Amino acid sequence: MEAIWEGVKEQIKAELSQSSFSLWIKPLTFSEKKDGTVVLACPNKFSKKWVTENYADLIQAKLRSAAGIDCAIGFKVARIKRKVLPPPLVANEGQLLLLDVPGKRNNGHRKLNTNYTFDRFVVGRSNEFAYSASKALAEGGTWNYHSLLMLANTGLGKSHLSQAVGNAILNQNPASRIYYITAEDFTNEMIYSLKQGRIEAFKNKYRHSCDVLLLEEVHFLSGKEKTQLELGYTLDVLANENKKIIFTSSLAPKDIPSMSKELTSRLTSGLITSIGKPDYETRIKILTRKALELGLVLSDDILSLFARNLNYDVRQMESALKCLKARSELLNVRIDIDLAKEVLGCLVSPDRTIGLKDIEKLVCKYYRVDPEMLRSNSRKKMHAYPRNVYLYLCRQHTDETLENIASSVKRSHSTTLYASEVIDRKIKTDAQIRNQIMFLNQKLDEMKK
Repeated sequence: MEAIWEGVKEQIKAELSQSSFSLWIKPLTFSEKKDGTVVLACPNKFSKKWVTENYADLIQAKLRSAAGIDCAIGFKVARIKRKVLPPPLVANEGQLLLLDVPGKRNNGHRKLNTNYTFDRFVVGRSNEFAYSASKALAEGGTWNYHSLLMLANTGLGKSHLSQAVGNAILNQNPASRIYYITAEDFTNEMIYSLKQGRIEAFKNKYRHSCDVLLLEEVHFLSGKEKTQLELGYTLDVLANENKKIIFTSSLAPKDIPSMSKELTSRLTSGLITSIGKPDYETRIKILTRKALELGLVLSDDILSLFARNLNYDVRQMESALKCLKARSELLNVRIDIDLAKEVLGCLVSPDRTIGLKDIEKLVCKYYRVDPEMLRSNSRKKMHAYPRNVYLYLCRQHTDETLENIASSVKRSHSTTLYASEVIDRKIKTDAQIRNQIMFLNQKLDEMKK
């Protein structure tokens, strides 16, 4: 049930403003299911009262849709666990501890996620350079940059790669002093140190007791002049001592409001790489890997259905797979294409369906060929190549079976598979063909809206 609730939260997130979701829905956690009632834990009494009055019906409707069962919703105030503050100075561990700053993190510091390794990262065209750069930085050797800045929207793998660097370095040298922290935590710790008269200890820890700095979400520094100034000095010291630094951000430094030119210069002094949305083939790989981790063996039809429609980020794919597994287990039904479509309907808005005729019309117009030539026996390049592109696009953008796609141009099942593989290989090696396919994909995506 906990997995279902996490999936429901992702659905609600798409319907509420970011502030409303973060304030009221995100803190809610699954507590228990008792006597047909799903009980959610709220952080405090005011939150419980507000959510009950304003969001109970929405939550109940989403849960009913996701789980396929009718259940009541209840709320309770979560028990507050007593927190133990860490020691005030740096411990002799691979990962450095924060000063004793009261906060939300367990033991006052962030731990690297041991699951975030290079082996578990799915590589595709959209993230291949970021992966290679991160791995090269982690392994050392010939490296002309002391820092790496990764730019990506949430859920695309920048945190995974950042922590993979830390885990790889610790595996090579457990004595390495690695600090993984967000820009928000860095700011809060600096403010706390100033108030407690411990700013020199704060400076010493970051400037002289750190071998690797993994700083996440630097876009948070927008408008924070004092933090930007202190971080700039810290980065200068680390750079002069050839320490390794990785930054992640959703925005390029030049696009972050009220970001000083001095800090922008330091953030961009090393290597810069971006991570885009995974393409269709990469989404297939991600879904296959995540499904196996959940103990699911999915058919090619289900994987293809999810890959075509779940193109937002990795978290969206994980949510779909968890919901699929939960529905199957709770309803005691076999996972099939119909169940997958039900889950998909809860996660994505229905788009206009793209049919074989739509793709045929677009391809023929783009390559200036007659539709009948796609169905002809001609093997001339001017006819065979558009036909192969048509077959490739049909496999990516429609739910049609291979047999139906093949018969639409009077070809066999094996010919369709071969044609798709030909285009896929050319995309990897021929920039001109890659650009053509990207353009056609974009046009088909626009047609769906």
